[in-house]
Amino acid sequence: MQLVPVPPVNPRMRPRTALVASADRSFRQRLAHVLAGLRWQVREAEGGAQAWTEAEAALPDAVIVDSWLPDLDLGEFLGEFKERFPEVDLVTAAGNVAAESPRGPYRQELLYALRRCQETDTAAWNAAPAIASAHEIAQPESLKPTNGSIAPSSPAPCGFAPLLPSLPAGTGKTVSIQSGRTAQGVESNPSDRLPELVGNAASMLEVSRRVRLVAPRMTPVLIEGPTGSGKELVAEALHRLSTRSRKPFVAINCAAIPEALLEAELFGHTRGAFTGAVQGRTGRIEAADGGTLFLDEIGEMPLGLQAKLLRFVECGELQRVGDNETVKVDVRILDATHRPLAPQTQNGGFRSDLYYRLAVFLIRTPSLAEHAQDLLPLIEHFLEKLGRDTPVKRLDESALAKLGAHDWPGNVRELEHVLERGIILAGDNPLLTAREIDFGLAVN
Repeated sequence: MQLVPVPPVNPRMRPRTALVASADRSFRQRLAHVLAGLRWQVREAEGGAQAWTEAEAALPDAVIVDSWLPDLDLGEFLGEFKERFPEVDLVTAAGNVAAESPRGPYRQELLYALRRCQETDTAAWNAAPAIASAHEIAQPESLKPTNGSIAPSSPAPCGFAPLLPSLPAGTGKTVSIQSGRTAQGVESNPSDRLPELVGNAASMLEVSRRVRLVAPRMTPVLIEGPTGSGKELVAEALHRLSTRSRKPFVAINCAAIPEALLEAELFGHTRGAFTGAVQGRTGRIEAADGGTLFLDEIGEMPLGLQAKLLRFVECGELQRVGDNETVKVDVRILDATHRPLAPQTQNGGFRSDLYYRLAVFLIRTPSLAEHAQDLLPLIEHFLEKLGRDTPVKRLDESALAKLGAHDWPGNVRELEHVLERGIILAGDNPLLTAREIDFGLAVN
């Protein structure tokens, strides 16, 4: 990557104020960090309305606006803002500048900050080494003690245990799990990821990066990943960060509905269309009009129904079961599968023409083995989530060692279920021990 030269900064210049308007907290913080290094004072706004209020309260020298705003139309906001504040240097996150925008002495610094912000938002997709199984995870040289309670551990026989701190036998102490800290004790920056996606491994940061890149667009997205790896969370994040966030998010599991009923469930039906249809019903696609349709396990959809879905994807019109009229529907389609679809197009299991229309942009959710260093923050996240109505449980060293030795074939979902079952088995005991950690009934 070619390095961008740092523009000169005059230390005698008066403090400049920049207003960063974006719904993405990570983008705001990265940009604020770069601008602060150029001696800018930075104010932040989560949307267009807040940016307007901030500008009214204290006129900034420059405003940087993200590629979309969750509450206002971007084009209208830019036009009205320039009319109300013609002296403010207004730049979009893509580096676009209105022709009539005044070119202040700081434009070069603003564009430089944007380029630096984009450069730092790169977690290489293949940065994490491929992991054939959890047993092949390398043992780190040492683990630093935390507040004197966690000592370096001896090599563990298998699983995730090498990445987890352990306690000397017989100490009777409990494990303190620090949020935002890797297993090696290195501070991580939680602003680099989306709040829905727990973990600071390179593969998880890449998922967040891809979500932020494609969320504002209408581009169809295919989410691939093993069962229990958080594909629906990614779909919900894509909807939340899109311009359709105020419209419905409709999800349907194509594998959970019998083939005979799936067509009516998707496209709707009229009264008397089939036995038992005593009244008409709006389908899931039509219910998502203006919003986002999430087709989970799209690879399980029958071939005949794939042809009908293909027609809808091509023309945006659907026909209810038993109806001769077509209905125009505007939805963004997101899909997910636990089995890669590309090989299925080769053996006839999935239509290749539909695949190429749905897999315009690919996001892959990693297995838990691929971001094993996130096991600790995930445990803490689920303990806090499961303890909202009751006191939060703690883990002793035996429970943590048992969790670390497990392979997690069910991934993050299995981890949540194991912890939930352990909390139930612990009863009123505030401490979870190895006895309460049971994998036998885990639902994958």
